[in-house]
Amino acid sequence: MQRAPSYRPEQRRFLIYCEGECTEEQYFKGLKQELKSLPVTICMGSDHGEPKSLVRSAIKHKERAPQSAADRHTSYDEVWCVVDVEAPRPHPSLDEALKLARQAGVNMAVSNPCFELWLLLHLKDVSAYQTSAGAQSALEKAADCGYTAEHKHLDYAKLRGPDGGRHAKARERAQKLRMGSEIGHRANPWTDVDVLVELLREARVRP
Repeated sequence: MQRAPSYRPEQRRFLIYCEGECTEEQYFKGLKQELKSLPVTICMGSDHGEPKSLVRSAIKHKERAPQSAADRHTSYDEVWCVVDVEAPRPHPSLDEALKLARQAGVNMAVSNPCFELWLLLHLKDVSAYQTSAGAQSALEKAADCGYTAEHKHLDYAKLRGPDGGRHAKARERAQKLRMGSEIGHRANPWTDVDVLVELLREARVRP
């Protein structure tokens, strides 16, 4: 009997654009290291707090990837932007950014008020209205992931927990927030970052 050749499916390639702060970058780099074999490119936006310019940067990167040596002359299967609504004053360009992303086939992961909400859901239930500063302060007080609001530092290993089980709990809490809302990301608190994270986990191809 001749052994059939082994088949290893090609990995999906992800391009993730985050706003210009350290927290998102540290989180997704920690997740990328955890998943190891998954090809993920993480880019930071040059204009923090401006969703429309972030989306434009992601679109340009998506378009140049097939001609770019840095991108292996290969298109990305999925392009994502990770943005915050912010509170108490939402970003004025967010709706325009969402429309531009839809037109260009770029996915959006949105948190209201901010990305720190997604991190906080790893540690506790959150149901009350949050300002951006309030969510950051609550995460710092949780004192379980090395986060400091002043320096935007995050210890990914501490956040995920010793057995990595906190991700499932955070996902469950995020889904619960969305089920309780009929106005999408305009609700506070609200996040769908878990959708992107789950896609990354499902796309990982083990050797």
